[in-house]
Amino acid sequence: MRKFAQLTVLAALACVVLIFSVLLLVNVFSTSSEPKTNAQHTPSQQFTQKEFIQKIAPTAEKIAEKYGLYASVMIAQATLESNSGNSELASTPNYNLFGMKGSYRGNSVRYPTQEDDGKGNMRTINANFRQYPSYEESMKDYAKLLQKGTSWNKEIYHKTFVKNSKSYKEATAALTGRYATDSKYNHKLNQLIKDYKLSKYDTK
Repeated sequence: MRKFAQLTVLAALACVVLIFSVLLLVNVFSTSSEPKTNAQHTPSQQFTQKEFIQKIAPTAEKIAEKYGLYASVMIAQATLESNSGNSELASTPNYNLFGMKGSYRGNSVRYPTQEDDGKGNMRTINANFRQYPSYEESMKDYAKLLQKGTSWNKEIYHKTFVKNSKSYKEATAALTGRYATDSKYNHKLNQLIKDYKLSKYDTK
């Protein structure tokens, strides 16, 4: 009887060891098969204003020359709208530098945004924003928007073009209250252009 009891205890211990071993193996295999999330969620590079401007300036200069726009204004707008490329909207995989709403080739992303009511009062709304494959596509789409205007006013951005304005300051004034509802939009753009001497990128 005593021997039978010992065998029962040993059998129970063996079962416990077996169950523990199986659970350990399951845990090892399930852990090894999990995706490496750290590699997939690497934060986007953070730019200083100077770094961001240097990064986009050559492309902006090329596109602005092709469409007859002020590269200085394009660069300043991209810098202001995207927080120097550091906003979530401007980062991978969105690349939306100008806060352009709607969709691009069927791709969009929804974010809350601050809007000026035209009297200097800010309010938060949710909106769909265009999602691009690259900075360059974002800048090209911006240039096309200025060229085509809006569905209700084809000439709304008429004065943003070099041939229709005397200086970049006229172009930034033409954007205020039209492209952006911020009543101080042109002053912010002009300050960036002055601080970083962006007019050197404009076609002479």
